[in-house]
Amino acid sequence: FVQCDFGFAKRIGLNKKTWTFCGTPEYVAPEIILNKGHDHSADYWSLGILIFELLTGSPPFTGSDPMKIYNVVLRGIDAIEFSPIHINRTAAALIKRLCAQNPTQRLGYGLGGIIDIKQNKYFQGFDWIGLHRGTLVAPIQPKIAGPMDVSNFDKYPEKVENPPDELSGWDADF
Repeated sequence: FVQCDFGFAKRIGLNKKTWTFCGTPEYVAPEIILNKGHDHSADYWSLGILIFELLTGSPPFTGSDPMKIYNVVLRGIDAIEFSPIHINRTAAALIKRLCAQNPTQRLGYGLGGIIDIKQNKYFQGFDWIGLHRGTLVAPIQPKIAGPMDVSNFDKYPEKVENPPDELSGWDADF
């Protein structure tokens, strides 16, 4: 079972850029924020952010609103403290290479492309073929009692109140 959201996906030609500004603020690359145009290197930036968040539980760039997050992003990954409790040196080196401030210096941008990322020391011993075939066993197997078991999900309060009907008639002439 694979689920992906390609709502922000866009195909651009080789050596082409796009200037569309979209994405989750914590994952937006500096060149997008600065409207310099961006290419696939922005995806490598986002991969670095995702790896950081998977290892720590939080993205490296945070703030109380999107503008504050963008300002932190523009300071760069080198301004972020990497806790050795969550991120070892190999992982930190990978994240920093994926999140290089200069898009052309990001791991994966060179001639080797994604192969350079797959061959990084961090992924040494990873079963890329098993991942591709869908035979890779997940490292965490949650216990479930049955198809309706939701015990592994966060609980949110039920929405109990509907907004009142709007009956002013402001739209009667439409």
